[in-house]
Amino acid sequence: MVLAAATLFGINGAVAKVALSSGLSSLRLTEARSAGACLGLVLLAFARDPRSLRVARRELPRLILFGCIGVAFVQLTYFLAIHRLAIAIALLIQYLGPLLVAIYARTFGHEHVRRRIWVALGLSLAGLTLMVQLWSGVSLDGLGVVYAFLGAVAYAVYLLLAEREVAARDTLSLMAWGFFFSTLFWSVVLPWWSFPGRAVSRTVSLQGSLSGVHVPVWALVLWVVVLGTIAPFTLIVGALRHVSATRAGVTAMLEPVVATVVAWVWLQESLAPAQLVGAAVVLAGIGLSQTAR
Repeated sequence: MVLAAATLFGINGAVAKVALSSGLSSLRLTEARSAGACLGLVLLAFARDPRSLRVARRELPRLILFGCIGVAFVQLTYFLAIHRLAIAIALLIQYLGPLLVAIYARTFGHEHVRRRIWVALGLSLAGLTLMVQLWSGVSLDGLGVVYAFLGAVAYAVYLLLAEREVAARDTLSLMAWGFFFSTLFWSVVLPWWSFPGRAVSRTVSLQGSLSGVHVPVWALVLWVVVLGTIAPFTLIVGALRHVSATRAGVTAMLEPVVATVVAWVWLQESLAPAQLVGAAVVLAGIGLSQTAR
């Protein structure tokens, strides 16, 4: 389930990049993504079992935290970081999240984290470093690094909160409430009355090897909502019923590998030998983590 989610997230990066070429801003795309996912998840949860959407007063603080920090804040800090850092560097720093989950599980959760999990984390982070080629003249912005690290903390919080909440609430209703509070957050940050509707109605080329194909932006946004948000987020949270947050976080590191390959095949972005080696190292780390039962 986590591998499927990471694959969908990786493909979603290329789809979102094409959608953003229409003039739709990253933050507006994220706002539309949250609202669309909220609507879809609420309808699915209601169709499956209307009673699952009931929430006790004592649950509200945790659900608000999950929606605002675990769902909205991860995206907000990422977009703030890429304004000041290269996207690859921001992604690398944000993927320190699984390492923070393992540290939390070992220190505060008093869980036994097997040695091979630490080795798997090291391999995965080393592979990501090779994929983004940190040695090739990278200039770091201090505030950008802070934003990216806050994103890593938010990602860790998302995994830990989801692991806890999924024990008492079904996956669909948990994600529906998470995206509901995420949508409220974005509605305050970016009021809907200023949403650029014209950008969504435009038609854009799919670029790269599919440059001859033109599709409306709303279709790309629909992909981002359904296959880039509802499906992968639900798969990851559902997987936490079966594997720990630490193992899920390591496995999710497949995302940048898929994103790099998709960008190479579809958008015809260059793929250096070091990036191929990095992808192999990440996959080795993921495989090792799966042996830690």
